[in-house]
Amino acid sequence: MGDWNAMWSGLGIDLEAHQQLLDSLGPVYQELFLGREGRPEAMGYFDSVVGDIHGGRVSELVKAKDGGWPVVGIFCIFVPEELVLAAGGVCVGVCGGAQMPIPKAEEVLPRALCPLIKSAVGFKLSATCPYFQVLTEGWGETTCDGKKKAWETLSEFMPFHVLEVPQRKTKEDFSLWLHEVKRFAQHMREVGQPFGVSELKDAIKVVNEKRMAMQRLARLRWKNPVVLSGLDGLLVEQLSFFDDPERFTKQVNRLSDELEEASGLNPPSPRIMVAGSPMPIPHWKVHAIIEGAGAVVVHEESCIGSRYYRDLVDGEGESEDALLEAIARRYFKITCACFTPNHERVERVVEEALQSGANGVVYHSLSFCQIYEGEVRKVKRALEERGIPTLVISTDYSPEDAEQLRTRVEAFLEEIS
Repeated sequence: MGDWNAMWSGLGIDLEAHQQLLDSLGPVYQELFLGREGRPEAMGYFDSVVGDIHGGRVSELVKAKDGGWPVVGIFCIFVPEELVLAAGGVCVGVCGGAQMPIPKAEEVLPRALCPLIKSAVGFKLSATCPYFQVLTEGWGETTCDGKKKAWETLSEFMPFHVLEVPQRKTKEDFSLWLHEVKRFAQHMREVGQPFGVSELKDAIKVVNEKRMAMQRLARLRWKNPVVLSGLDGLLVEQLSFFDDPERFTKQVNRLSDELEEASGLNPPSPRIMVAGSPMPIPHWKVHAIIEGAGAVVVHEESCIGSRYYRDLVDGEGESEDALLEAIARRYFKITCACFTPNHERVERVVEEALQSGANGVVYHSLSFCQIYEGEVRKVKRALEERGIPTLVISTDYSPEDAEQLRTRVEAFLEEIS
């Protein structure tokens, strides 16, 4: 890890507050990840990324920005990263998953708001996240009312744009979504390089290969006995939003190569799928509690998990319009809880629980995350109709409810063991 203070200072980072953030995360990472024995050797790469998460990768973004290329921050998996890459830009996820910046956000946002939104806004307002500071612009979406209002606030502090995500999945809604994707493509041409069929195909290939690598890793996590802890699986998924896509793909495949030869972790443990709200880095609390109680998380049905990598773009089109429509169709398949009616997501939760061989599901919603809390009843009923027990929890990023959650998780695991 290098000395990045000069770079951080040039980005306008509050160095003292930023150091407090890094100091608070180091011991947690040591305990949850580095302190465990028997981890795959290939996880060393991902540990190195986290160890220098605000240094090496940020320096690459600074170089791209200084070279005149767009560095686009996204807050949701609906923003088509293929179009950022086609324009020569860099796409990076900047959702917040930490408690520390939330008080700063509560100076301008309601307290009764999702912690993910408050954390993200707080990182920008407190100048403690280099990823925010290096962005040329941000793109949000309309998946919940809290985000809609948060984007208005963020637009006061940085260049910010919004994609309109329809709330249904009719033919008319797809037409609206295709228009939004084309609008985004035109904007990327204006801020980046002009692109056509060749550039689109290349970008689609890069992102498809990343998602295929993550699909491969997911299938390996379903093995019985398991070959990778849920915490390590979650970490890889979280870093997919930060790292260079081609480098990340190579390292995920390297990890999968190692896991294909692994004999499995012992002893056998109850297998849990976590479903629901996004879990951006460093929100490891739920997995840490589940695995600390003796179970193993084998799958995540979330925006950080399967919703991000499950579907690919059909890159066989020979015209720009065909490729843009293929991109739009791929993103329209995302089973976000914002849609209504939302039978597709309920079916996918059940399907993925069965595929992963889960003995039970922990349905996780962030506090005040109305759209995921609103789907609890239907999802729980569908799972239990297939004989899959479900524990519903609502939490935030603070440690205050950890003991209460641990008690509930331990009781749930005792029931299903």
